[in-house]
Amino acid sequence: MIVWFGIAQIVVALLAMLVCIVEYARKRGPNDYTLGATLLVGVLLIAQLVVGIVQPGAGHPAEGDPLEFWMYLIVALLIPFGAAFWALVDRKHTANLVLVVVNFAVAVMVYRMMVIWG
Repeated sequence: MIVWFGIAQIVVALLAMLVCIVEYARKRGPNDYTLGATLLVGVLLIAQLVVGIVQPGAGHPAEGDPLEFWMYLIVALLIPFGAAFWALVDRKHTANLVLVVVNFAVAVMVYRMMVIWG
């Protein structure tokens, strides 16, 4: 795992969380800003999936348990897209609170993946 890319993912996820907090505080439903920020987090996780496939082939395998790393990555990859879909279905302002939790969870999971990778 590339350290600067992992840190960038964490920063983007935390910024997306802040955007969702602001929109929740303003009692607005999910909009382009909250869904776009969450989907950006998901796109970065897709890029992390590619990095996770290429890095061991380039001679940089995970120092920790590779199964644990991949399970974190797969679950972290599914969460933002599932939450964004759910927010599109449930257009209440509380959907933004769910997006807050999702973005924070992804930031924590990416940090854990960085620890596992070494």
